[in-house]
Amino acid sequence: MHETTVASVLRERARTRGEHDLLVCDADRLTYAAAERRSALLARGLISLGAGKGTRIGLLAPNGSGFVCRMLAAARIGAVVVPFTTFSTARELREQLADADVAILLSVRGFRGHDYVTRLAEAREGALLPSLRHVLFEDDPDARGVSETYLRAVEDDVDGADPLSIIYTSGSTSRPKGAIHTHASLIAHQRNLNGIRGLTADDRLFCNSPFFWIGGFGFGLLATLVAGATLICSNAVDTSDTLDLLETERPTLTNGFAAGVAHLARHPGLGDRDLSSMRRGNLYPIMAPDARPADPELRHNMLGMTEAGGTYLLSGDEADQPEAQRGSYGMPAPGFATRVEPDGELCIRGPYLMQRYHRRSREQCFDADGWFHTGDLVRVDAEGFYHYLGRSGAMIKTAGANVSPVEVANAITRVTGCNAYVLGLPDADRGQLVAAVVALPDERPFDDAAVRAALKAELSSYKVPRRMIGLPAARIPLLSSGKVDGRALPELFDD
Repeated sequence: MHETTVASVLRERARTRGEHDLLVCDADRLTYAAAERRSALLARGLISLGAGKGTRIGLLAPNGSGFVCRMLAAARIGAVVVPFTTFSTARELREQLADADVAILLSVRGFRGHDYVTRLAEAREGALLPSLRHVLFEDDPDARGVSETYLRAVEDDVDGADPLSIIYTSGSTSRPKGAIHTHASLIAHQRNLNGIRGLTADDRLFCNSPFFWIGGFGFGLLATLVAGATLICSNAVDTSDTLDLLETERPTLTNGFAAGVAHLARHPGLGDRDLSSMRRGNLYPIMAPDARPADPELRHNMLGMTEAGGTYLLSGDEADQPEAQRGSYGMPAPGFATRVEPDGELCIRGPYLMQRYHRRSREQCFDADGWFHTGDLVRVDAEGFYHYLGRSGAMIKTAGANVSPVEVANAITRVTGCNAYVLGLPDADRGQLVAAVVALPDERPFDDAAVRAALKAELSSYKVPRRMIGLPAARIPLLSSGKVDGRALPELFDD
């Protein structure tokens, strides 16, 4: 029977793989047995402070054994883990502490020039934080008043349906919201994802995603724990130190943001390093040369979000795909039902979604049929692969008429066979002009007039792009997530 709580997974891994490394973060190493011992001691200390099932415990720390042991300790006693980003300002700390009703905050004193002692003092000054009882800066609470037997009894009272975490969204388009996830949902989801990407106990995963966001928390840390594998990460400032780590520890699988390893790929000594162990994953710039794709757009990407517990579109096929699948984000992960609205918005439903947003009812988060509206605009090709087109709410208003970017993009794909990214450009007369960037497979010439003529049979005249350019897919600006950088697209039209 599969384990359904963090405590049950950890105890089993400590029993069967005790001396195996759970984490290697630069010079910081943590075996499964050490993770169990250290987190147990801290868990007893948290109980001595009055923490227990449902207590909100904030965690402000970079990737490393400190984050891991404190997360495990809170989870073991049924407390709810609330990660804070290491980029947090005093205002952001204050707002999240209040919104999540954090009772205990476990924090490092500083990281990369950030002084959290001062910042938290500023956050608390004049602020009403009635729930916050304790702030501990790397000083663990006294565990002597709580026995190991009592800890085990507390652990056994935790159920898979209990909340494990409140993970906040980035808040790029609105105020950040905290997504509540349970033990069982996150663990089962990562178990499924491990099966698709082939993460096993024999693997060593290099992940450059921070643990305080869902990618690092779920697809990195929890996934490694579930698999019984080893997670490798680095906080090194010196690029050579990170390359030393990779060469020495020999990860077999990579995951994270390609933009986050660009500095490693630019290092003049990269070619002299033996990185041949890295043959799978998506950090292509630093993978073994013969494992790197000639064209990354012909490999399936992944799409995820905090509310979905991380990745929900992906593929286990890491080979180059046919041209028709260029830009694919794969297919829905197990457990996810999908529905594409007429305007192209993707809706998802299933057991691995968040329970709800903290401080909001389920009715405020899901529609009447239980669908979560992601805000992601997609098209599904003839083979059933999903292609990301942008975010909803980007309706173009041109000469008083509304134009759906997805409708226009789908029409361009029909007549060209290529993905397209449609946007509105400011215009003094019409308010906005409909414009499109077409992703070409190579450096072939682009006949915008011919495409525009073909679109007249597909679209009303006011929807046909008045400005259109074709670029090789490799030259279209991307974000670190692999999504198209919508803010950079207008610059392509600068004369």
